[in-house]
Amino acid sequence: MDYNATTPLEPAVIQAVEEAMQDAWGNPSSSYPAGRKAKDIINAARENVAKMIGANPRDIVFTSGGTESNNLVIHSAMKTFHENKASGGGALEHPSPVEGATPHFVTSTVEHDSISLPLQHLAKEQVAAVTFVPVSKVSGQVEVDDVLAAVRPTTCLVTIMLANNETGIIMPVPEISQRIAALNQKRAVSGLPRVLLHTDAAQALGKRRVDVEDLGVDFLTIVGHKFYGPRIGALYVRGLGDLTPLYPMLFGGGQERNFRPGTENTPMIAGLGKAAELVTANCEAYEAHMRDVRDYLEERLEAEFGKKRIHLNNRFPGAERLPNTCNVSIRGPQLPGRLVLAQCRTLLASVGAACHSDLGDQPSPVLLSCGVPFAVAKNALRLSVGRSTTRAEVELAVQDLKQAVARLEGQA
Repeated sequence: MDYNATTPLEPAVIQAVEEAMQDAWGNPSSSYPAGRKAKDIINAARENVAKMIGANPRDIVFTSGGTESNNLVIHSAMKTFHENKASGGGALEHPSPVEGATPHFVTSTVEHDSISLPLQHLAKEQVAAVTFVPVSKVSGQVEVDDVLAAVRPTTCLVTIMLANNETGIIMPVPEISQRIAALNQKRAVSGLPRVLLHTDAAQALGKRRVDVEDLGVDFLTIVGHKFYGPRIGALYVRGLGDLTPLYPMLFGGGQERNFRPGTENTPMIAGLGKAAELVTANCEAYEAHMRDVRDYLEERLEAEFGKKRIHLNNRFPGAERLPNTCNVSIRGPQLPGRLVLAQCRTLLASVGAACHSDLGDQPSPVLLSCGVPFAVAKNALRLSVGRSTTRAEVELAVQDLKQAVARLEGQA
């Protein structure tokens, strides 16, 4: 029950990868048949990935994964800011309001490390300023008004994840985009640079419908291994190169229209395309199944341990959450989440984000940001179900947890 960390490959995805390895081994830039076949597979995958999010295929760039996509967005926002500054910043009759200033970023306190750490690094190097907007302790969401209040004349990018990887809370990205669009109209009149909007959709894809037109974002990060695909990714850029600039971090042979050079990884791209195709065809069914199993899991936990002893850390009034994510604490001084999982013999889960596995018994910063009390957060378990998780497996997991708790409390 750790599908938010990663997912297995669907059989159809494995087949697509294997077929590409066998039949499309040619260099996609070569003009002979083996190369053309590889290029055709890449183009078909690009169309499938675009269709999954309601995008134009020309706006999709393949990357090595979510970390690269997120860093590429931050890098491009920095470059765009400096290019605007160099060209005068806005209307010719206005002096540049950002002349001599450093670019400013707005993000939340619960972002993935591949957003927060690059921004912290830029701030430490004093080449950018960053505002980390706290999430509401009432809703677990970042508040739209707080995001807009953080915007400065020098703001170049707002980056807010679509769904949190530990709580599953859905962030109000469409509302943020509407407010930023209105703000950008006013900024254009004042000669201020446009504020770009990015969302990391890694956790949302494959669990709920994701549409870039509904979201209104300029950039969207796609991560294959979160929706039963291979460990590569993609980046959506609205009006790539025309409406929204993208500056490469790598320079090489000109692949991906020079935005992400390097000979394309045809088999993995083929797998990503197949995984995206499956999401497009089956997303509602996936979502309904995961919600049913997740809700049953929470019911069984409360029934076995008692409602007073179970604290569901990601139930916030009025906030939507992913259908597969249960963040739960079993109250008790001897029950830190890591110790409970170490005692489990069947259940495979985590205490939070896989990339925070070095925190030891320290509570998740995400849960603390959401207002979960320290003692409760210390006991947290992140249980995330998948497409194939059954109610029978839920029963096994709950009984395993019950026995683990009994062992830790000296009752067995």
